[in-house]
Amino acid sequence: MRILLQSLDTGRSALADTPVPRALGPSLLVETRATVVSAGTERMLIEFGRASMIEKVRQQPDKVRQVLDKARVDGIGPTIDAVRSKLAVPLALGYCQAGVVVEAGTSQSPFAAGDRVVTNGCHAEYVTVPYTLAARIPAGVPFENAAFTPLAAIGLQGVRMAAPTLGETVVVYGLGLIGLLTVQLLRANGCRVIGIDTSGPRLALAERFGAVALDGKAGDVAAKVRALTGGVGADAVLLTLSADSDEPMHNAAEMSRKRGRIVLVGVTGLTLRRDDFYKKELSFSVSCSYGPGRYDPAYEEAAQDYPIAFVRWTEQRNFEAVLQLMADGQLDPAPLVSHRFAFDDAPGAYDLITSDTPSLGVVLQYADRGGAPVTPAQRVRAVGPVGAASAFSVGVIGAGNFGVRTLIPAIKAAGARLRTVASGKGTSAAITAKQLGFEQAATDPDAIMQDAAIDTVVVLTRHDSHARYAIRALDAGKHVFVEKPLALTETELDDVCAAAERAGRMVMVGFNRRFAPLARTLRADLANRAGPAALVLTVNAGRIPRDHWTQDPAVGGGRIVGEACHFIDLARYLVGAPIRDARAIPAADASGRAIDDIAHLTLSFADGSTAVVHYLANGSAAFPKERIEAFADGRVWQIDNWRRLHAWGGGQKSGGMLAGQDKGHAAELEAFAAAVRGKAPAPIPLDEIREVSRWAIRLADAARGHGGA
Repeated sequence: MRILLQSLDTGRSALADTPVPRALGPSLLVETRATVVSAGTERMLIEFGRASMIEKVRQQPDKVRQVLDKARVDGIGPTIDAVRSKLAVPLALGYCQAGVVVEAGTSQSPFAAGDRVVTNGCHAEYVTVPYTLAARIPAGVPFENAAFTPLAAIGLQGVRMAAPTLGETVVVYGLGLIGLLTVQLLRANGCRVIGIDTSGPRLALAERFGAVALDGKAGDVAAKVRALTGGVGADAVLLTLSADSDEPMHNAAEMSRKRGRIVLVGVTGLTLRRDDFYKKELSFSVSCSYGPGRYDPAYEEAAQDYPIAFVRWTEQRNFEAVLQLMADGQLDPAPLVSHRFAFDDAPGAYDLITSDTPSLGVVLQYADRGGAPVTPAQRVRAVGPVGAASAFSVGVIGAGNFGVRTLIPAIKAAGARLRTVASGKGTSAAITAKQLGFEQAATDPDAIMQDAAIDTVVVLTRHDSHARYAIRALDAGKHVFVEKPLALTETELDDVCAAAERAGRMVMVGFNRRFAPLARTLRADLANRAGPAALVLTVNAGRIPRDHWTQDPAVGGGRIVGEACHFIDLARYLVGAPIRDARAIPAADASGRAIDDIAHLTLSFADGSTAVVHYLANGSAAFPKERIEAFADGRVWQIDNWRRLHAWGGGQKSGGMLAGQDKGHAAELEAFAAAVRGKAPAPIPLDEIREVSRWAIRLADAARGHGGA
């Protein structure tokens, strides 16, 4: 299939070939019939991409601070690589799509193949969306009209925030697509509407929809609104424009009546003047996109709907309300269409909206494929030439940022034949395949599991799928590399290890820090000690929102299982003896609830050594992320953020600094490749992987307040 992608680096838009995605879990696969270009949002992205690096910096001051912090901690080289990598990842454009369901992810789906639906999908021949971001198109509403639904829902949520009543006067300030759709919504609500814009054709459309039109270039618009309302002012003002200036907000306050309501739907300067609001006791609110559910992963990814008794209007229900208004003839997007393009010519639509040629509603039209089921062949896309047979032929499941920037290049450098990369929606797989030299991209892991040419599977997906994919690959007779963690529960862990023993194949977990040059030097020094070692591993992990998937015990396992396992393994490696016991001491909030990503993990080892892992999410990003300290036999060693190793005692004080950070990824993959080829033993024995993983799971459980490890 084809999808429209835009480069943040250059601003260039182009169609890309990708495998067709799958409907997994509570989601739908939809064959597209029409999409609408959101001129405001999408033009902004394209103009950002076309801007110089200096202009990009000027537009993103918060990102600049993050970059400077990273440069101070990690060095200039890694920081530049990270920025370039971020800009090199194309974006899928669009969020207004209408089409036909071809596949539902579960048998409990409220939708069925053949249903006509509208979604917030991108400009692509097929899209996947959760159930909660789709709504059925009523009979008689054409796909082209229905595709305007997400834009209209943005306006509708603004109307709901303003809460107008029958007969009130409402100003719509800005008559782009959302503004003109909002005019119609307010008229359907029984309101008197005043529309403000500087475009003559848009003002004419507002009048056609029943509004009083005011030219924003012709004098004091606030005075004109007051005159039209008998000196009282507007009951509500909806700001549906995009502007850098603070003037629209000032004008909105000036034209409002006492105790009027102002709702920001678009973008404008927000330097408020106190007198504007104080004397009139005005209220101001910001409307969030399509409505309740927006940016909530539980709603938008897991499709967990809100009870209608408590949240009457969600994103999906706003979509449904808009579509019903279309079916009833009270909302008509057709007059807003200024241009139509075949999807083959989609890049031309973006040349149009960034040119001086006037445009409004730009519709992309797609071929009718009849809603036919997707075949397995459509879920695999050839990208590069087929390589020669190899003893280290790799299939990768997952194409996230870390895998693309760090792990897959290390796998390639280790001499792997890059056979297939798979990702759920296919776009990242296709981009990764092209950039890094894979033979093919896929959306179905079966393309990897069933390929006899692949002897090694690399799993880089979300943590809850690691054990499942590892077992499938082992049962298919393949070696497995799993980016940490290996499993989220002890049962999963036992099942993976049993599969490895049954298959006689190797399991490797991405505990890369034990392969770092500085870690190996420290291990060699500690191996000669006469007494026990005491380790202190301080991890300035940084804050991650509590609703991020890694924090969900069922999906990410929490940060101890997901990341602190690195440092449990590193301590195990440096000491060189089994872990005998472990304890977790988490911080707690004001209510006494454990905060499991601010925790102290204590380990004791069979040889009498000890270690403490301080895993802390409440520090400054300007402070180095990792520091490793070891005490033994009157000596002290310190690894400073994987760039320098200091040593004191034993008659010497030394320090060696690397040219850049080296956390061991390259050496880790070289060792794994050698083992796959039969030239070396497994880099980490399975029993040691099992031991570390089990203690990480138990410590995570303890840190959540469920008892000791």
